[in-house]
Amino acid sequence: MADLDKLMSVKGVWAAGEFSPDGKLIAYKGNISEEHAAMAAMMCAANTLMAEMQTQGWTALSGQEWTPLIGWAVAGPKYSVCVIGNVGVFVNNDEVSFNEVFKVLREVAGK
Repeated sequence: MADLDKLMSVKGVWAAGEFSPDGKLIAYKGNISEEHAAMAAMMCAANTLMAEMQTQGWTALSGQEWTPLIGWAVAGPKYSVCVIGNVGVFVNNDEVSFNEVFKVLREVAGK
């Protein structure tokens, strides 16, 4: 199980969770309801599959090394979602260091 407490200690992170490849919620912490965490787990699993397809396509098309997929992010004006493996966080953009988030995500996800 992922160390969600370690992720929650990163400045700007307000929710953290772990999900299965088929989108089931494994665990979560933070300022988010279980219902929203379950929806986020499904979204993260779907986006991970899409990103995997994109990295494979770009590798085949460009000849550049895009695989294996490590992670991805979706950014809005105030909040972002950052995912590595099957672990993700919701962050406040104005407070977070994305370098720090991805560093800790890699440690926690074992990637």
